[in-house]
Amino acid sequence: MTNPLVLPDLLTLTGAAIPPVDTLLETAKTRLRDLTTQDGRISGAAIETNQTAAHGLSWLATYAQALTQMQAWAEALQKDGKFGEVEQIIHQIAFGEYLWQIYGGIPMSQGEIIRPQDIGLSQDDMRAIMTPEVMTLTQSGNSQAARTRLVELMVEQSANVTVGATGLDDELEMIRDQFRRFAVERVIPHAHEWHLKDELIPIEIIDALAEMGVFGLTIPEDMGGFGLSKASMVVVSEELSRGYIGVGSLATRSEIAAELILCGGTDEQQQKWLPKIASGETLPTAVFTEPNTGSDLGSLRTRAVKTGDDYTVTGNKTWITHAARTHVMTLLARTDPDTTDHRGLSMFLAEKTPGSDENPFPTESMTGGEIEVLGYRGMKEYELAFDGFHVKGENLLGGVEGKGFKQLMQTFESARIQTAARAIGVAQSALDIGMQYAQERKQFGKSLIDFPRVSGKLAMMAVEIMVTRQLTYYSAWQKDHDQRCDLEAGMAKLLGARVAWAAADNALQIHGGNGFALEYQISRILCDARILNIFEGAAEIQATVIARRLLA
Repeated sequence: MTNPLVLPDLLTLTGAAIPPVDTLLETAKTRLRDLTTQDGRISGAAIETNQTAAHGLSWLATYAQALTQMQAWAEALQKDGKFGEVEQIIHQIAFGEYLWQIYGGIPMSQGEIIRPQDIGLSQDDMRAIMTPEVMTLTQSGNSQAARTRLVELMVEQSANVTVGATGLDDELEMIRDQFRRFAVERVIPHAHEWHLKDELIPIEIIDALAEMGVFGLTIPEDMGGFGLSKASMVVVSEELSRGYIGVGSLATRSEIAAELILCGGTDEQQQKWLPKIASGETLPTAVFTEPNTGSDLGSLRTRAVKTGDDYTVTGNKTWITHAARTHVMTLLARTDPDTTDHRGLSMFLAEKTPGSDENPFPTESMTGGEIEVLGYRGMKEYELAFDGFHVKGENLLGGVEGKGFKQLMQTFESARIQTAARAIGVAQSALDIGMQYAQERKQFGKSLIDFPRVSGKLAMMAVEIMVTRQLTYYSAWQKDHDQRCDLEAGMAKLLGARVAWAAADNALQIHGGNGFALEYQISRILCDARILNIFEGAAEIQATVIARRLLA
């Protein structure tokens, strides 16, 4: 029986809508290249001068790739006989909404809407994309009736499942179920208390995750890990972050450290460190950022001076997550004092003694202080100071100086894929809580969910979570198949952070005044969601990186 809410020949319509968008993207790239090319090369200064246009291009390209991956998802489900009513409505709304935004303006943030003319696109350029298929989708795809029906279907299903088939294989869905159960049983009942008390996540939770293999998920089996895919890392991060972003982020530092050692470490360093990281015996922390440098890692001033066979480190670091009770720091420092950019940086596996609440930094020549933060509290943030801090010469990553920045760059794909996964989890958590509250809260004689603007918010959360999910899964697939994916991983992170913040903000709005009360979980989720647009590359930095790759 034909569903009157689903457009006829939906996949044909959406498939036909992608080429005009791709053509528009190529036109925008050509226009921006003309503005940013100097002496036959793309100029960084010219990109900065035309920053709004460059970032707008990044968002347009992100939308184009997101729609492409949604189409691939829908076609695969159709082939497997799994493209049901929920999936059809999600797909239809996604295309209807994102195509309209491409035409009328893409929100880079709440107060920054990128219009086609900002990217150098004319009205004639925009008319060219309004094919009959695009017109049908924009006029009828994201209707109130479709949003209402999607939420009706969401109410019918279990609260502990995702909205719509993910498209992943059975093994990955089994992994999802395992970690969803863990989050429901061990994390969600306590997460809000940890947040309100600003407590470290209990060591018992870390030990349990270690037993489940979280810290060695993608480390090769011969190095003590499970040798699983980046896709498995995405699913685990997604579900644990759905419970609490702090728990979902526990493995991030292990992922970064393992990637650094796998890509740049010597055989001896791999044999020494990877099994301990995989088992959770050694907890690492990433020590890169410095005061007044932020994303400008090339300007780091912390110096490592060779004294005999070893090094002494002097300088200051900030925004160091989980610094107190970890065992080793992936520490970026300048070994060539005559350099002022990334070429003089080296990476160290700097050992330290785990601290306690009473004495968080017992290691000699190292001090630290906590930075109090709005959210993302479960591991705590610290400022660190090193004054002649000792690092063994054998712990210079790769055994060669000056390779630190290049080694760090090799981790960015995995780190951004994992951050996108965390964003999906936070957004899903906001949807879970928003749905529950909207059903339970009665106003004017009926549940909040029965009001179209409330159900519409929930519907759009579900749709954009799926869009981000497919873009993130595609990035992980590329990584697993040894394909360069820094562009797509950056896009997934860029979109995911915006989607998580929008979901948290809208879920809090559904709570009304109660959402502003600390006792309600959504207040925490809003604070947790906000960091996603800042760490692992702020949205503005991320958009610049994407633009440079698009124009290169």
